[in-house]
Amino acid sequence: MNEMIFSSVFPFWDKLDDDDKTAIKDGHITKTFEKGSVVHRSDMGCQGAILIQKGAFRVYIISEEGREVTLFRIREGECCVLSASCLLDSIQFDIFIETAEKTEAVVIPTTILNHIMEENPYVGLYMYQQATERFSEVMWTMQQILFMAIDKRVAIYLWDESISRGLTTIKTTHDEIARNIGSAREVVTKVLNYFAEEGVVTLGRGRIEITYKEKLKTYL
Repeated sequence: MNEMIFSSVFPFWDKLDDDDKTAIKDGHITKTFEKGSVVHRSDMGCQGAILIQKGAFRVYIISEEGREVTLFRIREGECCVLSASCLLDSIQFDIFIETAEKTEAVVIPTTILNHIMEENPYVGLYMYQQATERFSEVMWTMQQILFMAIDKRVAIYLWDESISRGLTTIKTTHDEIARNIGSAREVVTKVLNYFAEEGVVTLGRGRIEITYKEKLKTYL
């Protein structure tokens, strides 16, 4: 694999010696995950750091009642370090990671990372910084769930998906939106129907088209 891919994502790359760089370049695994594939959960063991080349991961928790709450997403060009949580001593809780769409990724196994982290503090610092940044996103998610009206949460989701993909048509279902914002499908359907009546969106089977972007913005 082209070294530029690693150097563009990992700020510690120039701090590695040649042996460590070779270990990552020779030891990484290229994987393709279908949409909805479970990438990580507590009983699956510790895979390693996962660099997303195309697609996206959804990181979520499940309540005792079986309700899923999406904490954040990891998108193309970003690295998932929570799939290597066994290397992070202070990260001890159950999370689930699944693919939000078909995803192509590069896995750097924990066996390689563990050795490099022991020898190079820059790698460990990067891992903990990434985990910390993700937890700030968790706090934002909790704030949305606890304090924001449901129409605003749906609007934020649609807006973020549109901006991140550069598209006005979002391929998703009401159930997927509900799981992503921590609500019930029936509630999301009511909000989307209201947005449709207001001319903000057009609803279709498995897709939502944003037809009035400026009006959607007023709900943010």
